[in-house]
Amino acid sequence: MRGRAVTVPAFAKLNLTLDVLDRRPDGYHNMDMVMQTVDLRDEVDITLRQDGEINVMSTDPRLPTGLHNLAGRAAKAFFDFVDITELGVDIALTKHIPDRAGMAGGSSDAAAVIRGLNRLTGAGLSQGELYTVCAQVGSDVPFCLLGGTARATGRGEILADLPPLPECRIAVVKPAFSVSTPELFAAIDGCAISERPDNRGFAGLLERGDLPGIGRGLRNVFEAALPGEERETVEAVKGQLLKMGALGCAMTGTGSAVFGIFPSGREPDIRVLAPFGRVFLTKSVKKGLYLD
Repeated sequence: MRGRAVTVPAFAKLNLTLDVLDRRPDGYHNMDMVMQTVDLRDEVDITLRQDGEINVMSTDPRLPTGLHNLAGRAAKAFFDFVDITELGVDIALTKHIPDRAGMAGGSSDAAAVIRGLNRLTGAGLSQGELYTVCAQVGSDVPFCLLGGTARATGRGEILADLPPLPECRIAVVKPAFSVSTPELFAAIDGCAISERPDNRGFAGLLERGDLPGIGRGLRNVFEAALPGEERETVEAVKGQLLKMGALGCAMTGTGSAVFGIFPSGREPDIRVLAPFGRVFLTKSVKKGLYLD
C-alpha cells in the first residue's frame, strides 16, 4: 500500500457536439460526439479503510450514498478488478459541478475514485486497465479519466483524441429544471432531427484553431427532443448568451445546462444570466484527472 488518503480533482465535461445514432442490440444508442473537459471541478477525498466497507458522503445532501452513488460503485468495481476484498474506502465529495446538468459530475467523481484507489492501494494498473474499470462503471467515466478534447463513439466509451479547444472563456447556465435521461433517449427515437453536428468537420476546426467556426458548429440533437417548456428555456438562455457576444452555444449532454463560448480576453458579465439559474464561468482543460 502506498498511502492512506488522497484528494483527486474531478473535472466537469461539456458536449461541444452530440449526435444520437441508431439503437444497439443491447438497448443503448450509438453516439457520436465531441467532449471537452473544463476546470469546474469537484474535490474527491479518498481514505482507505481496513474493514471492506464502502462509504460515500457528499456536501450535496440530495445525492445518494454508499453503493447507490456512482463513486461507491466505482470503488467496488476497482476492488473487484484487482481482487482486493479486505480493504474498504471512505469517499467524501465536495460538490461544485451541478447535479443532473449533463456535465458528468457523477461520472467524474467515479473516475477520480478509480484513479485515487490505484494510487492508494499500489495496484499499479496501467492507463488501459484503468480505462477498462471505468468503462464497467458508466459510459462517460472513461472520458472523465482521460479528459481533454476527444471524439466519443459507441456508447461514448470509444475515444479518439482531438486537438485542444483554443483558449476561450465558457459561461455555463444550469436552469432550475432537470431532464430525465431515459425519457429523453426514448423521445429522440421518434423525433425528426433537422440538423445534426458535423463531427468530422468539427475535428478540422479544432485542428485549425478556428474558434468562431467552432462556435458555429456547437450542436446537440437532444435539444430537439426536449418538452416544450424546457426547450423554450434552453432557447432563451442561448439567445441571451448570443446577445452577450457568445460565438456559439448549446445544451450539454441530456441537459439541462447550457453553455456559450466567448473569445479569450472577453469576460462575459455572468450577472446578466442569473435570472435563468445557476451560472458558472469556466475554461477548457487539456488533460483529465491527475494526482500531485
